[in-house]
Amino acid sequence: MKALVLTGVGQLELREVEMTAPAGDEIVLDVAACGVCGTDLHMYHGDKGAFDNHFPLVMGHEFSGVVSAVGPEVRALKPGDRVCVDPNLYCGSCRECLRGKPHFCERMIGYGTTLDGGFARQCKVRERAAYRIPDSLSFVHAAMVEPVACCMHGIDRAGIEAGGTAVVIGAGPIGLMMLQLALCRGAARVAVVEPVESRRELARQLGAFLAADPGDAAAMEEVRAFRADSVIECVGKPETMEQAVELAGKGATVMLFGLTKPGAELRLLPYEQIFQKEVTITGSFINPQVSERVIRLLDSGRINLDAIITDRVPLDRAAEVFADSRCRSRGKTVILPGEEGRL
Repeated sequence: MKALVLTGVGQLELREVEMTAPAGDEIVLDVAACGVCGTDLHMYHGDKGAFDNHFPLVMGHEFSGVVSAVGPEVRALKPGDRVCVDPNLYCGSCRECLRGKPHFCERMIGYGTTLDGGFARQCKVRERAAYRIPDSLSFVHAAMVEPVACCMHGIDRAGIEAGGTAVVIGAGPIGLMMLQLALCRGAARVAVVEPVESRRELARQLGAFLAADPGDAAAMEEVRAFRADSVIECVGKPETMEQAVELAGKGATVMLFGLTKPGAELRLLPYEQIFQKEVTITGSFINPQVSERVIRLLDSGRINLDAIITDRVPLDRAAEVFADSRCRSRGKTVILPGEEGRL
């Protein structure tokens, strides 16, 4: 089968690789769609993401497709089932797993990060990593279950209450998902801070009460007037994280979702920005056990993914996505390894 293999920093090759028969509780998935994530870009550039890099590797951890073969110990799935994948595999027996925090698993591995993933015609995964999807949910949308699940975990930690106010910093694909999830959670008004006008306009179309250019002093005063109950940072830069704390209202929760490089530092004023305002600063790490909720939510149509997904690229052109920053700047890219007619 064909697979896009990361062979070194900045090096991708489309190769023919062998797919062996599934053993034990493994299934073989004919991949229909696989999203390109910021983590893939970090790994391509040699930066540490959620996991350490190793080569060679088939990246891609946001994927969906059809079960084509099953191992002898598979019980719930069969060939022909439509599924998406939660790429993170927890051991179930370490201290963190046993105390109900499996996303901190001490022996966690992941498809597309430590194991071969979805930038390929086929991928072999454990049965417990696969979730059935309804026929009404397209493969492209089902591939978005993983990133939306990460956002859902972040929203769960962001302190949003019905009738509250929220600010989302960054209107890339993740920020636009967060905007819609905040509204689903009951936020009465959500402001978005984003320097690119086209993204601000899209945020308005998706329900933002206000979309502000961070370089516009008057617009930023409007954002401060929100006295936000929740601020969600989706850029991953120290300066925007510091801005998130500055924009927080009294008693607010600041949820730092964007991924910085290791060693990044923040400059905060503990007395003025945290003590006096009783601000809670938290983070969000991957997507523990929320995939079923996300599948139901996406199938309901309440999250507009078509506004976020801008590019659909066949597998034989997938390397271009990593080489051309213009493709990534437009929005979310999905790689289509499967036959076009199956999508």
